[in-house]
Amino acid sequence: MGTLNVRTDEAMETAIRALAEDFGSRTEAVRYALLHTYKERLVEQAEADATRLDADPDDRAEMLAIQRFMGVSD
Repeated sequence: MGTLNVRTDEAMETAIRALAEDFGSRTEAVRYALLHTYKERLVEQAEADATRLDADPDDRAEMLAIQRFMGVSD
């Protein structure tokens, strides 16, 4: 496992202290914040992809064909 050194400012220290109260340590607070932010980013990208695919008639037809093939759509 790697180690990460980060320079913090007053706002970051406030955030880390608040999260550390909930997660038990500064390390766990930072791990939580990074993973939570990464997960949010993945969800945002998936939502953008779904919106883009939904707007394309060819993609919609292909998704429907796949769903029918898998037996999850009529």
